Amino acid sequence: MKITIIGSGNVAAVIGGKAKAAGHDLLQVAARREAAAAALAGEWGCGYTTQLEAVDPGADLYIVAVSDNSLPAVSGQLLLPGRLIVHTAGAVAGSVLQPASGRYGVLYPLQSLRSEIRPFPEVPFLIDAPSAEDLAVIELFARSLSSQVQQADDSRRLKLHLGAVLVNNFTNYLYTLAEEFCRSEKIDFALLLPLIDETSGRLKRYAPRTVQTGPAARGDQATIARHRDLLSGYENIKEVYDLFTQQIRQIYRPQDFPSVE
Repeated sequence: MKITIIGSGNVAAVIGGKAKAAGHDLLQVAARREAAAAALAGEWGCGYTTQLEAVDPGADLYIVAVSDNSLPAVSGQLLLPGRLIVHTAGAVAGSVLQPASGRYGVLYPLQSLRSEIRPFPEVPFLIDAPSAEDLAVIELFARSLSSQVQQADDSRRLKLHLGAVLVNNFTNYLYTLAEEFCRSEKIDFALLLPLIDETSGRLKRYAPRTVQTGPAARGDQATIARHRDLLSGYENIKEVYDLFTQQIRQIYRPQDFPSVE
């Protein structure tokens, strides 16, 4: 397919890179920042523009990979009647693209994407379109990039987007807190990496609730008290620690862990 990418950020760079690797013809990059657009165009061997009015009308698929807040403005300027346009947002309705074209849809990559991290990860795609014919085109393209493609309407996609925030954004923030604590206390954060790998790996075999461990789940008040004392100089971490401890204790009972008195 002939593909035009609108945007030059992480999502645009990764999807465009995957499309190029899959043998698609990258026709053009359109982005506000000329340096970023030129860099991607040079990498993909295509043209670029910084003006939406100058977007080439000859592509088979236009992928709008910009911030959620920018989508209405881009849609209002990107006038491509009769051309198939998709956006990549998880929490925005597909119909936001209606001003740009009557043929619109969604190509949402359910993955944390960073353009500088190579190789690119496996990316599940959630797709949608009001037209069955257009949905088939989007699916064909998505399956050329990934083995995991599912249709998801606006409601289902928003719910999965929220799930992604919980398991990725919030979890990474906890890693950030732990790394900052380790650095301040002059202990090696790298020693925690095997634990992170093991915890995430278990989710491929077990439901998260069945493999919960730790002092909060066990009702180990003595250890919790020692942890809270240690966090006396880290109020932001202590606040998170107390919240998670309280929430976990509401789910698990001490008798669920018979090895603990």
